[in-house]
Amino acid sequence: MSHILLVEDDHLLGEGLAACLNQQGYHCRWVRCIADVEKHWYQADLVVLDRQLPDGDSVQWLPYWLTKKALPVIILTAKTEVDHRVEGLGAGAKDYVIKPFAHQELLARIQAQLRPLGEVEIRYKDLVVNLSGQSVLDGGQPVQLKPKEFQLLALLVQNPDRVYHRDELLNKVWGFQAFPSTRTVDNHILHLRQKLPALEIETVRSVGYRLKGETRCS
Repeated sequence: MSHILLVEDDHLLGEGLAACLNQQGYHCRWVRCIADVEKHWYQADLVVLDRQLPDGDSVQWLPYWLTKKALPVIILTAKTEVDHRVEGLGAGAKDYVIKPFAHQELLARIQAQLRPLGEVEIRYKDLVVNLSGQSVLDGGQPVQLKPKEFQLLALLVQNPDRVYHRDELLNKVWGFQAFPSTRTVDNHILHLRQKLPALEIETVRSVGYRLKGETRCS
């Protein structure tokens, strides 16, 4: 199931779109302002992003959010000028939909953006991590991971050499609806080290963890 982050401040439009996306088999998280975007960014597979929000122009924040995790972004806007479309695409959006629009059109554009995800793999040493299939091969042999173990692994391999604070890992992997202790992170890191010895997960004292080494996409 693909996770879609819907950012839309219009209540009627947002409620209708969220219901439509959920009915189509997606897991839709609906937020209404820029301030709530980053906390849900990593869990998403695609973002539907209204441009004009109560706390600013979302396009100004888009390059920053994309440094956290590269995602396909479809901008929704009532602005029809070519310059605005160029600005949005230049900020990193993959597509642009002008309001008003038909739900069927947006669904088709979402499907077109999500289609390549099944082919995305990240390689780290002898490991092959299939992000959409949530599968891992170690030296060609499948490794069984629990869902949160895989989410933690996916975060690390997509951001090698980045130091993550334990609290940040809790937010990104477990979300704000759950409140496990940071010991939960330590236990899951331990399990990853045991199941995938090739992973060079370095403990950063009093802070958190980072994955040492290089990864590559294929």
